[in-house]
Amino acid sequence: MAKSQPTKQTGKKPTHRLYRVTGDGENSSWTPIGAAWLHQDGNGFSITCDAVPLQGRIVMRRITERAEAFHA
Repeated sequence: MAKSQPTKQTGKKPTHRLYRVTGDGENSSWTPIGAAWLHQDGNGFSITCDAVPLQGRIVMRRITERAEAFHA
């Protein structure tokens, strides 16, 4: 099995955002609930949650300019 190259963390900004998602497709509702930072060795994440949902599902997505504009 090939070994993946580690991804180095740059800066202190999170690399991923956590969302509580309810519903499906166009009827889904995405609520930001936390953030995640990729570990320096690329083999895990540090996660902070501002809320823990009792319903729905938790989705973690890489932060992109488009995602930040859409969910800001």
